[in-house]
Amino acid sequence: MFEMWTAFGQPPKGEHQAQIATSPRFVDGRFRNALTRHDQLWLALKLWIKGGPNRSPEAPPPIEHRQPSDYATPPASGLRVTWFGHSSMLIEIDGVRVLTDPVWGPRASPSRLAGPARFHAPPMALEDLPDVDAVVLSHDHYDHLDLPTIRVLRDRGVRFVTPLGVGAHLRYWGVPAERITELDWWQHVEVGGVALHCTPARHFSGRFLGGTDQTLWSSWSLVGPRHRAFFSGDTGMHPDFAEIGRRLGPFDVTLMESGAYSAAWADVHMGPEQAVAAHLAVRGRVLMPVHWGTFNLALHGWTEPVERLLAAAAPHDIPVVVPKPGGWFEPDAPPALVRWWPALEWERAAEAPVVSTGLTAALPAPAEQAASAFDGAPAADTQP
Repeated sequence: MFEMWTAFGQPPKGEHQAQIATSPRFVDGRFRNALTRHDQLWLALKLWIKGGPNRSPEAPPPIEHRQPSDYATPPASGLRVTWFGHSSMLIEIDGVRVLTDPVWGPRASPSRLAGPARFHAPPMALEDLPDVDAVVLSHDHYDHLDLPTIRVLRDRGVRFVTPLGVGAHLRYWGVPAERITELDWWQHVEVGGVALHCTPARHFSGRFLGGTDQTLWSSWSLVGPRHRAFFSGDTGMHPDFAEIGRRLGPFDVTLMESGAYSAAWADVHMGPEQAVAAHLAVRGRVLMPVHWGTFNLALHGWTEPVERLLAAAAPHDIPVVVPKPGGWFEPDAPPALVRWWPALEWERAAEAPVVSTGLTAALPAPAEQAASAFDGAPAADTQP
């Protein structure tokens, strides 16, 4: 019980809260999205009661095991991505190693006994992970911020870079304040010559009742001397994708959230078709879908996100890389697609569209329409 209480974390308080309250995104005691967030709670309840098929694999999906020796030689091109599952990735970019949203725990939950369990074992023991220059966190939800994982990384002396307020959890868990950097949107910090830009997202935060939206959420743009990588974090569609592309693109690779979507919460998870549109908006070259294939967090089939994303990307000739958990690749030479997941029934976009609100009056069904719908659109006044 005490362990679960500790896992809840601790929101910003006192002087820390006063500091982050100066952010233009912090309004009336909590962080807000630039576009109003519409939650369809009754539709969500109806869908959860109805359920859905194939939400979890019948057997653990295949993985590629990584060894410490794999990282003895740096990537030949200067940019390599290893997918450990969900949103946990090691990005080796221009001599710097960045670990995103590391979750090695058995559940995306504060409890070891309940909550979404992993489909597959971690492809590499956390203790075997090579030294990293920074851990980048997108927000504080359990499938992105995991107490057991943070404890191991804390003891390894790792530096953490987070959106505003997330550092409160880390300090509560014993990470020294001098190893934590908190950023607002459009701020950045340099690590070994690579700029880590905290960029906008459309989501929410919180780990316990009463702590909703006390910390910020973000995407991340990694800009090195030779390469650029974009990580969407968790997000609904929003106009700032185009602004990110203008300011910081083009990107050699985009790591786009593509799973855990529904029409009932389309303002906080954009779904596969809009992930393709976002890739186009930020001016990405190679696209890798993330946030799927590790946890059951929605009602769609577990393979549906990748099937729908491939279908949406095909008309645009976008190179899509879908590694197994533990798989790695260099975007300068993307590997051929290998379908390692089973062939299961899945709902097409026309059958179950996921469209974020507040973009334009028109439905952005094809990816090119979705891109034009928010490209250059003015952001609304700050809203929940």
